[in-house]
Amino acid sequence: MKTIIASLIGFTLALLSPQIVQAQGTTYMSNLGQASAGSLAVGSDSWLATLFEAGTNSSGYTLNSIQLAMAGASGNPNGFTVMLYNEQGISGEHPGSNLGTLNGSLNPVIGGVFTYTPVSNLTLSPNTVYFIVLTSGTTVANGAYEWDYTSVNSPFWPGGWFGSGAGGFQAFSNGSSWNSLDSDYAQFAIDATPVPEPGILGLLGLGGLAFFCHRRKSKA
Repeated sequence: MKTIIASLIGFTLALLSPQIVQAQGTTYMSNLGQASAGSLAVGSDSWLATLFEAGTNSSGYTLNSIQLAMAGASGNPNGFTVMLYNEQGISGEHPGSNLGTLNGSLNPVIGGVFTYTPVSNLTLSPNTVYFIVLTSGTTVANGAYEWDYTSVNSPFWPGGWFGSGAGGFQAFSNGSSWNSLDSDYAQFAIDATPVPEPGILGLLGLGGLAFFCHRRKSKA
């Protein structure tokens, strides 16, 4: 009996831990299948950013990965960096503070799709704007990475996710401000996992415990 109770308690605790119990990751946003219409240079003097808005899941989402479509680099760039930023204040859609740097290829010089993952757990709040921000360690004149874009505007995805055509570009070059670039839509994909609601997990755990206790009493 003690063994059964201990097992049920462990089972319940597991259900109550969102770090242990997670739904399978889902690609919520992607325009990687669209034809590239060109690319924009990424350098230490040419930061690029694109926005997206997380979906409506009330407990938010665990960010699993971001994929970027890159064209072949020019010159000899180095120090490619991918970051996630929040939105600046409440006045406009511009990058604010760096929430974390993502792991992946530091030198994507050959064209293709590259995957970047958070160094530590990153939770996206629901209905909140974020920015993917790229820079590098070299000026464009000495070599630049190239972020692909598409001319196809497809801003809405399932679950309430949103991007301005998967995110219009913004450029940062003078160290003090961002400037919007019209008509170009950065090519990327986002994979995330909905964070389970604690209340639902608690009910599942307690329901399972009550069920097994009832069966035990019935056999007694």
